Amino acid sequence: MISMQDFGDYTLDDENIFDVQTITDAMMTTGQSVTELAIRFFLNLFVCWIIVQFFYYRKSRRRDYYFTFMVFSSAMLMLLYIMGNVEVGVGLTLGLFAIFGVIRYRTETVPIREMTYLFVIIALAAMNGLAPLYKMVGVATSSAHYELSAGTVLITVLSNALVVCLIWVLESERLVRHTSTKLVLYDRIDLIVPERRQELIADLEKRIGVKVENLEIGHVDFLKDSAFIKIFYTLDKGQTGSIDSLTRAKDFVEQ
Repeated sequence: MISMQDFGDYTLDDENIFDVQTITDAMMTTGQSVTELAIRFFLNLFVCWIIVQFFYYRKSRRRDYYFTFMVFSSAMLMLLYIMGNVEVGVGLTLGLFAIFGVIRYRTETVPIREMTYLFVIIALAAMNGLAPLYKMVGVATSSAHYELSAGTVLITVLSNALVVCLIWVLESERLVRHTSTKLVLYDRIDLIVPERRQELIADLEKRIGVKVENLEIGHVDFLKDSAFIKIFYTLDKGQTGSIDSLTRAKDFVEQ
């Protein structure tokens, strides 16, 4: 048996006890909470606006996704911030947004470029909403309190800047050749055979007015002498191909 005598003359007085109560009682003031929320919200809003305005919208001109990205990012940030201050795990918060996303986006085929930007927006909102901007100081004393951590704020800003720089590099016209596709209902099925592929490409380029780089032949209807052909071509600088995937008039929504 180990007795208290084995520890010598050590006494449990007020000076030797680690003041756990001081840590648990330390709370951010209202002013600090408002400042933290403002930093998170406006930093996230500014970065998302740069990405959407100067990289996404400049080429796609999709106003519907412009609205979606900005609102989704702000709502995601606010939800993460509020949930971070209550007894709810971050996993549950992200799970809620996953459910909302499945309910909404499963009814519409979202292009890969829009989906990529959506994930970037969500990642930025999570990073800006969860980064610990304040740190506790004076833990070992009776004056424990929170202070804004300049180092953490700088790292958060730098992380956002790195994401923006990465998108800028990848979206650069000098590095990326933007391609698009067209789905064509073709009426000359005599040209779809492999040995007449060059004639098929020449006829498509003449009738459509684009330089065909590659093509895929899909469903062939011999009764109607028609076939579906998917054409791959390179977009000119500043050109968009958001309408190329539409094949029915009711699918068209004026952007």
